[in-house]
Amino acid sequence: MTDSDILKSKLENDSAIPHINKYGSIRSCLVHALNEYFHDLGDQSTHNLYSLVFKEVEASLLKTTLAFTNQNQSKAAEMLGINRGTLRKKLKEYGLI
Repeated sequence: MTDSDILKSKLENDSAIPHINKYGSIRSCLVHALNEYFHDLGDQSTHNLYSLVFKEVEASLLKTTLAFTNQNQSKAAEMLGINRGTLRKKLKEYGLI
């Protein structure tokens, strides 16, 4: 079983996590979410969209990767391609530890 299969299984068994597989890829899911955001925004203006989206994606990536590794920060850092110190800094930044 690949890491992807394990993550999919864990996500399917966690009813608190929404299932968005119908979009096929992370990029497609993000495009859909942004289109909904812009639709809902209507005539209102927005600022710092890059920062908003980046923080939302990064926090979700960290939280989901930690859940996948059963809170094993060393393994999560390895999967993410960052060192554990950087991971801990980011987790603190997002209030995840």
